[in-house]
Amino acid sequence: MKKLSKFDVILSGVGGQGTILASRIVGRCAVIAGLKMRGSELFGMSQRGGAVYSHVRFGDEVESPIINEGSGDILITFEPSEGLRHLKYLSQDGVILVNTSPIIPNTVSLGLTTYPELDHSLEHYRSYAKTIDIDATSIATEAGNSISVNTVMIGAMVGTGRFPIDTEIVMNAIKSSVKPNLMEINTTAFNMGFNKVAKILAQNN
Repeated sequence: MKKLSKFDVILSGVGGQGTILASRIVGRCAVIAGLKMRGSELFGMSQRGGAVYSHVRFGDEVESPIINEGSGDILITFEPSEGLRHLKYLSQDGVILVNTSPIIPNTVSLGLTTYPELDHSLEHYRSYAKTIDIDATSIATEAGNSISVNTVMIGAMVGTGRFPIDTEIVMNAIKSSVKPNLMEINTTAFNMGFNKVAKILAQNN
């Protein structure tokens, strides 16, 4: 592929959504493409549905695993409120992909905190950078398995046209990262995420 100085992806979600696997698939794309790759992961209380986020950086001039504030290219948030914590890493010329299906924390269920309204969260994202929101959880369920929400979001990312690595390489990265018996579902999930975002962008042009 042509020379690429750097490309930065921020991924955020909660434990059990496949955020870490998604970040590793993105990193594997870069490795297959022959690019230098750096990344960092924070698992937090991922086993109990706590916050999880990753930085994935790749290109010919990437050294640090941490994305500088205001320089990220894409923010993918698997949970609609979690990505708000990480907006500072995204360039205002970047793109935000939001899964609109919420996961309500136990603290909210116990009445200890309140959960932000979806419209409020989306308004905040849109005031910062170009935002595309989809119900990736419902799409994944339609594809055959709700766990494939991460592949839906990767498809959505590629569907923006911003991701600089060929789709064939992305599919190879997915194939080498998921169990063989789940590949068909993940392929469907990827295509559905891709087509959903492509349709949204076509309607907005």
